[in-house]
Amino acid sequence: MTEDDSTTPDGFDETASPFPLVIAVTPSPAERIRLAERLDGIAPLLLVADLDELRRLIAASQPPPGAAAGARAAAPAPPEDTLRIDPARLTARCRNREVSLTRLEHDLLACLVTEPVRVWSYAELHRSVWRAEGRQHTADVQSLVKRLRRKLGQLGTGVTVVAVRGVGLRLTDHRQPRVSGA
Repeated sequence: MTEDDSTTPDGFDETASPFPLVIAVTPSPAERIRLAERLDGIAPLLLVADLDELRRLIAASQPPPGAAAGARAAAPAPPEDTLRIDPARLTARCRNREVSLTRLEHDLLACLVTEPVRVWSYAELHRSVWRAEGRQHTADVQSLVKRLRRKLGQLGTGVTVVAVRGVGLRLTDHRQPRVSGA
């Protein structure tokens, strides 16, 4: 780096004016989806369910107490078999495979990903995906889930949508089950 060059080795320009960051706190997945659609392209957007989640994110981004002030910790790369959803292109990707999603498939997957261990009722999914109040046509959801499961299977990921009898649907990863509690 030369004396006139104010960029750091990782490409961050320290003299550039700060960029805006929009942080939205709402427990409603439907509201988070709506905000993401409305604010798309305006500024970087961080959507969190509650203030505790926001605090955890902020704390995780802080360097450890003994670290040098100018040193940045390298963020660990996500595992290669992580399911990634691209809202701009309406695609899902895992490893080197990619599938196209319809808007409804994308919205359903995005909704389920917001709280992966939660069981979503059909009514909640209708409100979040179709944005329809009062409709509870389970056949619509079941048809969409069938297509989404097939596409997730094409990706070779262990992530799938499972039915919880009498309750609704949730997202699960059969290869890497997560057990909570101690």
